[in-house]
Amino acid sequence: MKAKAPEITALLISPDRELARQFHVSAERSRTFQVISEMKSYPQQQTLEIRLRQFNPDVVLLDVASNLETACDIIRVITTSSHPAHVVGFHARNDSDAILRSLRMGATEFLYAPFDDETQREAVARLQRLLRPQQTAETEPGSILVFSSAKPGSGASTLAAQTAFAIRRATGKRTLLADFDVMGGMIGFYLKLNHNRSVLDALQLSDQLNDSTWPPLVTSCEGVDILPAPETPYTGPIDPNRLHTVFEYARLNYDWIIVDLPVVFQRLSLMAISESDRAFLVSTSELPSLHLARKAVNLLSQIGFPKDRFQIMVNRINKRDEIAISDIEKLFNCSVHSRFPNDYFSLHRAVTLGQPVDGHSELGKAIETLAGRLAAVPAGAGKRNGLPADSKAALSFA
Repeated sequence: MKAKAPEITALLISPDRELARQFHVSAERSRTFQVISEMKSYPQQQTLEIRLRQFNPDVVLLDVASNLETACDIIRVITTSSHPAHVVGFHARNDSDAILRSLRMGATEFLYAPFDDETQREAVARLQRLLRPQQTAETEPGSILVFSSAKPGSGASTLAAQTAFAIRRATGKRTLLADFDVMGGMIGFYLKLNHNRSVLDALQLSDQLNDSTWPPLVTSCEGVDILPAPETPYTGPIDPNRLHTVFEYARLNYDWIIVDLPVVFQRLSLMAISESDRAFLVSTSELPSLHLARKAVNLLSQIGFPKDRFQIMVNRINKRDEIAISDIEKLFNCSVHSRFPNDYFSLHRAVTLGQPVDGHSELGKAIETLAGRLAAVPAGAGKRNGLPADSKAALSFA
């Protein structure tokens, strides 16, 4: 299967908001540049370097029409920065003076309105050769991380979504967030998505997934591709072969695939866990949740999942909670990977605004720490070794 060439990640700088709007429309249409951050005025050098370090974009899309002199100074700063990036100048028209001066200052490409799709694709192809000169079709597959819970309402969907955003920020790599809770997925609601395609469409088209059929299936939020759950709950069977094909296609096209699952006792969740590199079972510190989580750990062990493949995450911990993490590990005979505070107000604000949780909040800091730990392991490392034959059989009849 052919790996899909990833979009170029970009920081966009444009004081001309109408010109920026035109570029956004064309980039979304052609799916060439993925704008992960935007600055609406020409920045000071220190501010620009902070933004380059924070987002690590492949390129900087720079408006050279509003003020060519200032734009040339910014090109010099970008190309000599400790976090350099290729510069793509863009203009409202085919201005020969702007083209020559920006290229002389170090810009790599130049685009101008109305931003023809084919011209953009040709520019992106040249940029990709510069960015990834050693890349071949045999690139390392991406990592699949799945989040599930033993008790509904434990917060697995929230942690999956926020982890996807944090990993995208931490690594700058292509990230997919897939909501496979086909009976009641909430990620589309949390993020206020307006998208009429879902994981069911991806499963239906599993044997036809390619560069043309995949892009309409996903939407984007904060630089993360989202494959949402269906708006109408689906109670029918899921073909394990189709599920495997979708996951393998995602591995070839993304560095990180974060999957939100229904409760772990459902057959779909067990099949998805068998496809994953790591599985996280989310529980709160309340006794009913802990009780069901213990049952889930026993089930996964009985089916044959090695314990280095799944770990516990304890969510919504209050400072007054008396049970210690060591006690939970003894209870489960399973390690606790992470714990998250009961930061209701930060979470409520993020859900209300449909955006990532504030990184300065208690929950935001815990999510950033989790992303840092996960990103410290190279994508694709520790690839699954598969399950024992009897485990596969158990999944077939679950």
